[in-house]
Amino acid sequence: MSWGVRAFWPLYSGGVRRTQGAVCRVLTKAEGPSGADTPLELVFHLPAGYPACLPGVSVGSERLTRAQCAAVRDKLLEQAQGFLPEPMVHQLVVWVQQNLRHLLAAPGSGAGPGTCPVASATEAEGPWMTLLHLDHMRAKTRYVRTVRQWASALGLTGRLMFMGRVILLLLQGHRDRVKEYLVLQKTSKVDVDSSGKKCRERMASVLWEARAQPGHARFLAFEVKEFSSLDELRKEFETAGLEALFPECVLGLVK
Repeated sequence: MSWGVRAFWPLYSGGVRRTQGAVCRVLTKAEGPSGADTPLELVFHLPAGYPACLPGVSVGSERLTRAQCAAVRDKLLEQAQGFLPEPMVHQLVVWVQQNLRHLLAAPGSGAGPGTCPVASATEAEGPWMTLLHLDHMRAKTRYVRTVRQWASALGLTGRLMFMGRVILLLLQGHRDRVKEYLVLQKTSKVDVDSSGKKCRERMASVLWEARAQPGHARFLAFEVKEFSSLDELRKEFETAGLEALFPECVLGLVK
């Protein structure tokens, strides 16, 4: 039994997609081992060379454990090898819809009683938080738009903060999604060099990362903010419950 795709959001199209790559997020359902509908969130990271090279694949579901999601992802990547060098997102979605029940019933898939759903474990632990320093943005409008799109596609919230030449990116969300964002940040041509040629962000650095604590703010959205003074930026960190990070991670960036 198979089910229709509920949503499909490409982030880039046309020439931008060919040079920067894309992220496609698909929400669908498939029949699980017990015969019940199992919701799936499939995120495909399509590199600039796609479909000549394999996409990155992430699998999430409130009904599956981490081990089960990992097993489904690994099988999807195996199937993807057979579709090269043709476009394969649609074929992979159909394949997992038709085969999820057999995948989860196979030995080593992580199926079985006593395991905790991913969503429940994540809620209990709290979201992951990461603070990045971006060295510069020559093509600021496009760069900011791309960061917004990536955050939206990966379900991340937080702040992109500008204060003079200091650019900070604070991300909050599922740890795996934050890691996926970091891969995109390092591998995509998100900016331009001094000659105006599209280039990768090679100088971004992680200043701090940790599980969100009770005193940390839970961001409801992703926002871009401009600050005119160091004091305004400091207050933003205080509001987020991250005042200790300001002298440790931010002051040294101000020249």
